[in-house]
Amino acid sequence: MAKFLFGLLTGVVLALVTLFLIFFALARSFREAPPTVAQNSVLELRLSGDIPERPPVEVPFGALAERPTPTVTNVWMMLRKAAVDERVKAVVLEPQSLSVGWGKLEEIRADLEQFKKSGKPVFAYLKTPGAREYYLACAAGRIYLSPTDWLNLKGMRLVVMYFKNTLDKLGVSVQVEHDGKYKDFGDMFTRTSMSADSREVMNSLVDGLYGDLVEGIAQGRKMTPDAVRALIDNGPFLASDALHGGLVDELGYEDQMFAALQKKVNAGTLHRLSTGSYLRVPAASLGLTGHHQIAMLVADGTITRGSPDDDGVASDGISATGFIRLLRRIGANTSLDGVVVRINSPGGDAVASDEIWREMNLLSRKKPLVISMSDTAASGGYFMAMTGDPIVAYPGTLTGSIGVVFGKPNLHGLYNKLGITEDGVSRGRFAGIDSEYSDLSPVELAKLEEGVDASYHAFVAKVAEARRRPFDQIDAVAQGRVWLGQQAAARGLVDQLGGIRRALELVKQKAHIPASEDVTVVMYPPRRSIFDVLFGRPEESLMESRLRRLVRDWPPEVWIRGGLLRVMPFTVSAE
Repeated sequence: MAKFLFGLLTGVVLALVTLFLIFFALARSFREAPPTVAQNSVLELRLSGDIPERPPVEVPFGALAERPTPTVTNVWMMLRKAAVDERVKAVVLEPQSLSVGWGKLEEIRADLEQFKKSGKPVFAYLKTPGAREYYLACAAGRIYLSPTDWLNLKGMRLVVMYFKNTLDKLGVSVQVEHDGKYKDFGDMFTRTSMSADSREVMNSLVDGLYGDLVEGIAQGRKMTPDAVRALIDNGPFLASDALHGGLVDELGYEDQMFAALQKKVNAGTLHRLSTGSYLRVPAASLGLTGHHQIAMLVADGTITRGSPDDDGVASDGISATGFIRLLRRIGANTSLDGVVVRINSPGGDAVASDEIWREMNLLSRKKPLVISMSDTAASGGYFMAMTGDPIVAYPGTLTGSIGVVFGKPNLHGLYNKLGITEDGVSRGRFAGIDSEYSDLSPVELAKLEEGVDASYHAFVAKVAEARRRPFDQIDAVAQGRVWLGQQAAARGLVDQLGGIRRALELVKQKAHIPASEDVTVVMYPPRRSIFDVLFGRPEESLMESRLRRLVRDWPPEVWIRGGLLRVMPFTVSAE
């Protein structure tokens, strides 16, 4: 009887799984059917939270269904489509609670400016906007704000978190060695505030980013930079004060804005077109593709070594194993005429970034290649781009951080608090060099410093070779220092300032494709389904998972395993 019940239960489960898969396939095919775009449509560009570089996981049905999240490339393509689509009369920008970096903001702002060249209007409707949302809105022809709302524009602040006091309470210490004056990644574990070197870099970054914010507002609102600075010093603003100061054009509700837009375009009743729907309108239907294909390969997240079965699709971040497989697939695809590698990474594992660097160089020999840097391309994220090919960055891209750091935790104090002791025997002079139960001895420390120095020298040498500059010249601007894209360009670390459009122009030049000819952009990795995540994600420990949530942009292996890392020395939160 028990066997019968077990068999029956197994059959029911298998039947349910089969039905689930069939329903998923049907829902997906239905969702991917091209939508109908009505005449006199207005594209509502609603942007919130993070705007990812790579397509998010698809959950297309039932209670789990979510509104499709556009990627940065999706936004670029949607605005290109809307500019030539006769059915689309205008764009309404509605940014809210954005958590993106300055590079992505500059990309979307440039895309909006390019769209306006079509002669179609852009209106912005803001809901309690901060600096990010307002910076984007300044590309619009008219900005609306609710009469009872407020503009949270008050300047810019960069914040660094320090964990030493917390670690002291836990009985944990972290030993860090680095090569590069500014490679102060370990300060978060060993200090409670900024060092003088850190403060120098942070002041340089905030000066550059704040200058870009002021200049962007000044251009959009037709003010002088000095006038904008004076206004910001009086922020945040009530709606009436924002109107009086010329920061917005109208106080009104969303329906009033659409009524004004309808008069502006003089095209009868307007139909709202969501980004989720317009995403599915094929670019080919509007003549925005060609027979030449360019791969857009996204490298987004912290660099790790990955698991042997990683295909580069199901995993998050940049795993060397999976990313290399994607590089090889692109290299072997004879239908692809060129590659844009889109990097958004603070770095990570030194060996993994070196393996990716090697495969990037092999791909560069096979196909025309251009690097496009997003919010961040620092340390290992910058290292992997050293192929000698053109590098395009935004003025606000965090880049450089050419340096190496080693971190090793000592958990002896924590073990004492928990009543844990450790004992053992060993053979070999440095057998215990990675022990989490003791600090490094002077001899062990010297051994590791030798490795850090060698890794740093190799990093600088590869940058010097790729950038075609003397070693000493690169070493002078390396030292682990983070630069903004505009600062990096002035120092020869990147070639040009720009975004996706400029990167595609350059790769077309390298591939001898006429500038006037449209190309088909093929995304790598493709959009992921929920099954890619459920059945393809590499395993990680519970401790790693929780640490990853605590500090999103740094690999938790620095606490757990130690080792040589090429990571940006801090994360930046602009407020």
